[in-house]
Amino acid sequence: MDPSPTPARRRLKFWPLAAALTVACLVSVVLSLAFGSEHIPLGEVVSAVTDRLDGSGPGRWDVIVWELRLPRALMAVVVGAGLAVAGAGMQTLVRNPLADPFLLGISSGASVGATAAITTGSLAGFGIYAVSGGALLGAIGSALLVYLVAMTQGGLTPLRLVLSGVVLSSGLSSIASFLVFLSDDPRAADSVMFWMLGSVGGATWEKLWIPALVVAVLALGMLALHRWLDALAAGSDTAAALGVNVVALRTTLFVGLAVLVGVLVAVSGGIGFVGLIVPHAARLVVGAQHRVLLPVAALGGGVFLLWVDVLARLAVRPQEIPLGVVTGVIGAPLFLLLMGRGQYRFGGER
Repeated sequence: MDPSPTPARRRLKFWPLAAALTVACLVSVVLSLAFGSEHIPLGEVVSAVTDRLDGSGPGRWDVIVWELRLPRALMAVVVGAGLAVAGAGMQTLVRNPLADPFLLGISSGASVGATAAITTGSLAGFGIYAVSGGALLGAIGSALLVYLVAMTQGGLTPLRLVLSGVVLSSGLSSIASFLVFLSDDPRAADSVMFWMLGSVGGATWEKLWIPALVVAVLALGMLALHRWLDALAAGSDTAAALGVNVVALRTTLFVGLAVLVGVLVAVSGGIGFVGLIVPHAARLVVGAQHRVLLPVAALGGGVFLLWVDVLARLAVRPQEIPLGVVTGVIGAPLFLLLMGRGQYRFGGER
């Protein structure tokens, strides 16, 4: 069922690589707590964390480390891992190496919802969750719209999904821009633009558990279906010949990815390139089998976005650069470099 047979020597690298990425992720989280508008010595960071864990009481840096930077770092890891998993799943769903998590217009729908919440104040009753709630509603609505359009045109085939997503994405982006145009509050336009480009600066412990749970559940669910996903990546005819219910699998994968991307965009805005670059890099290192691709992509995405967030905080401090700007600057040349590798394959094709 492997769409792109991988040499045994590559498969043997998975466990050492996964262990190394896990350690790198944990170390990166701790190191990232030292960086920000005010630098904190690493020893003070460790003390602040250990004091809270052993009940010694709050220290000098307790609020900054524990209440501000740690949930932000963990949110960056969760969002990065989720976008990488969603990107790998989307590329399999539409059998297109250029697919990313935002292909189906979910990000554009979320932008409409968030823009409406910011410019009209229609969800002001939800307090700090107004923008996230609007974004999630917009994402779910756009996913349903893509689903209905594709089904009425003949089913969830890769071509129909791509075309429906691209067309609806353009239309929804225009609606979001029109809402900004109608707003008479210049600060609203700035807020919308910053949100669209992505940030994890608003992360709190209360906001962290929902995306973390969604990412964990859907990533594990995709791992459980890894053989079917391998077959689907090889083509619908191959998958059907191997006994896979292609329609049911595509529908399940579509719904799962829509929920995953909707939740991630709701808490972090539109962060591009992570879901495009990281799955490609993971395929280059461990091959195309989903049982090794998904864990490596998730760990790599988490580490990548965490350090992107650190760079965004430090580049022009005390101001912050939106994460989408940083991922774009890093991602474009990196993607071209990855595509230049002669041994790279997707779905068995060069």
